[in-house]
Amino acid sequence: MRKNIIASLAFLLAGSTAAFAAGISDNVVKIGILNDQSGVYADFGGKSSVEAAKMAVEDFGGKVLGAPIEIVDADHQNKPDLASNIARQWYDQDHVDAIMELTTSSVGLAVQALSKDEKKITINTGAATTDLTGKACTPYGFHWAYDTHALAVGTGGAMVKQGGNSWFFLTADYAFGYSLEQQTSDFVKANGGTIVGSVRHPLSTSDFSSFLLQAQSSGAKVIGLANAGLDTSNAIKQAAEFGITQGGQHLAALLFTLAEVHGLGLQAAQGLTLTEGYYWNLDDKSREFGKRFFERTGKMPNMVHAGTYSAVTQYLKAIQKAGTDDTEAVAKELHEMPVDDFFGRGGKVGPNGRMIHDMYLLQVKKPEESKAPWDYYNVLATIPGKDAYIDPAKSGCPLVHG
Repeated sequence: MRKNIIASLAFLLAGSTAAFAAGISDNVVKIGILNDQSGVYADFGGKSSVEAAKMAVEDFGGKVLGAPIEIVDADHQNKPDLASNIARQWYDQDHVDAIMELTTSSVGLAVQALSKDEKKITINTGAATTDLTGKACTPYGFHWAYDTHALAVGTGGAMVKQGGNSWFFLTADYAFGYSLEQQTSDFVKANGGTIVGSVRHPLSTSDFSSFLLQAQSSGAKVIGLANAGLDTSNAIKQAAEFGITQGGQHLAALLFTLAEVHGLGLQAAQGLTLTEGYYWNLDDKSREFGKRFFERTGKMPNMVHAGTYSAVTQYLKAIQKAGTDDTEAVAKELHEMPVDDFFGRGGKVGPNGRMIHDMYLLQVKKPEESKAPWDYYNVLATIPGKDAYIDPAKSGCPLVHG
């Protein structure tokens, strides 16, 4: 009799373990938001991206397949080695299932590579380099909000069409800056323009004077700012002090978002052409999200914040559809499911992990044109996803065949 009871208990335990393994590991879904929360990109993504992730979890109901969903976050300080150490601890000790946001391309590449080895999903919403879905692509790596190619097509294309056919670049000295300069240069040259020179500056520099003087003396019609965050804002402010735009040269802010426009102010930012994947005042659904986000953060969201909300939501939908948080199963669903929300708008994920969706060419309003707080953009054009992003077959991703 005792043997029968033991055998029955063993059978039940084996059954429950199998059921548990087929569902949610550790009985919790844990998502890490890893980004810059104190440096040059703190407004670009930062703590506001964490709030966007929490909003997505709350809107999903706080649970998936009956298991609670947790958001953890950390500041990587734009250091790839620190980011990798945090990610490794999250995976090995804290049982984090996926890492998202990952502002700064060098960080995004490092964590995506580590996550491939750990067999974990990453969804980049803050990093820009096309290498994430090109030569450095992985089966578990996804790129969501934008990339350097989309920015080059949008802002670079607009400037060339407006007669800006000679360019000089001020480029952030790391992977993101190189990628943005290269993508934009290729686009300018393909459309008959020329590149007259470039100079690289350290990340988070405070003095752009020597770089701007080189750009000014080049005589280029367009000075392409292949940087982001406070670097771009500071470059624009100092360019005004040197009288660069007054002298007839134009500034192309190749990665500039609503957060940086707000920080710079309409007086200084007016007339800038830029590209984003989201604008809060685009339509009713965008306004609804923007209003709720503002109530929590005191600011309107940019494409990184909205993209993080979308990425977290899609990841949870993929778990629900797969019936498990197993990485292989969830990655398969992420590749196959359409993205049906206010951000993706019928977007789809390519075989290289690139989420292909429309982008928007925007121009910063003059102060007198703005009708309300945060009413900063005129929408010049919608750039279809197929035009904004590299064809996966031409991306250089070794996972893509044919």
